[in-house]
Amino acid sequence: MAKEFSRTRRIGQQLQQELAFVLQRDMKDPRIGMVTVNDVDVSRDLSFAKVYVTLFEEDPQAIQDKMTALMNAAPYVRTLVAGRMKLRVMPELRFVYDASLVEGMRMSNLVSQVINDDKAKQAQFGVEPDDEEQE
Repeated sequence: MAKEFSRTRRIGQQLQQELAFVLQRDMKDPRIGMVTVNDVDVSRDLSFAKVYVTLFEEDPQAIQDKMTALMNAAPYVRTLVAGRMKLRVMPELRFVYDASLVEGMRMSNLVSQVINDDKAKQAQFGVEPDDEEQE
């Protein structure tokens, strides 16, 4: 039976916390800007870590530029995090853009827009929400 909470998962969670702290506080590169670390997947041998990040940008070119800056800064970030974590082997960091948070916000805005449009149409035709529930 597999362990319920593996060592690689625990290291991934600690790495996520440390990366978030380092990227927010210690990085002085203005090209990177605001970065959110969503998840970290660590390989079983702890040699690589996929770091899923979200950038609050709408322009695809700006996202690409920031991801390039992050990838170029990966060895420096790895050095900073290694000083904060007590690991024999510090995984090599590979940053991956995660659009799920941005896509979720977009979907939420669309739902809110549809609800507001529906309320406006109801007000335009004089339909009360209570009248619809009784029918």
